[in-house]
Amino acid sequence: MATAPQSRKLNLTRDQLAEFLTDQQQIRQFELLFSAVDQLQVIVGTDFEYQADTAAATANEALAQISALAQETSVSIASAENKANQALALLNKLNAAVDGLQMTQPPREFKRSRYGSFYDTTMQSATVINTATAITFNTTDLSNGVYLGTPTSRIIVDSEGIYNFDTSFQLDKTTGGTAEFYFWFRLNGVDVTNSASQIRIQGNNSEIFSSLNYFFNLKANDYVELMFSVSDLSVVLAAFPAAAPHPGIPSIILTVNNNIGGVQ
Repeated sequence: MATAPQSRKLNLTRDQLAEFLTDQQQIRQFELLFSAVDQLQVIVGTDFEYQADTAAATANEALAQISALAQETSVSIASAENKANQALALLNKLNAAVDGLQMTQPPREFKRSRYGSFYDTTMQSATVINTATAITFNTTDLSNGVYLGTPTSRIIVDSEGIYNFDTSFQLDKTTGGTAEFYFWFRLNGVDVTNSASQIRIQGNNSEIFSSLNYFFNLKANDYVELMFSVSDLSVVLAAFPAAAPHPGIPSIILTVNNNIGGVQ
């Protein structure tokens, strides 16, 4: 961004201007010229600089005329009046150019939101009780800037932003008794503080559906994982095939988007 130049001062008194300007209106117009040019210089120093090039050139030309008047102390009345009229004509052009400036901000570049939709069609279970286990995904439904990494438990983003992770999962217990299922998030391999949930499931074939969402303030290439542990290996993330009249039931579904507050 350009630095606005210093304000220019009118180095002529009204009595001096009256020697070659015919009335008070012309004197006032000369004084207004400097005010208008100062305002234009502020405009030129902003992000709208490309809109003010023509007006700035006109202002410089008018200022050159006035500078000549200020320096020529022995100029004839006829010559001074002629130069004054030329400068006033340039002032009119300057005012028209300033009035025509488009002061609206240039359109913001559209940037498509980042998003991803993922699910897994297999049963997932822990191999050791009370041990953190990462949930994996075997299907990408939709993706733009949010994608599966390696291993496929990692959800990676390519842009900085606030992302909403919205997930749902299907639990089942394959034997009798009572057991606990714990679920939480990891960010870049580190457990997210206070992100865990607990579900107690009881009895054989006691299917439970659960869902939750979580906001993350992410940087480019950050990754998030969904973790779980169980107090009994009979608790699983269950998947069921399609059977009329319903479609298949994934063990886990996750949608991610960053359109919070708009994207530019």
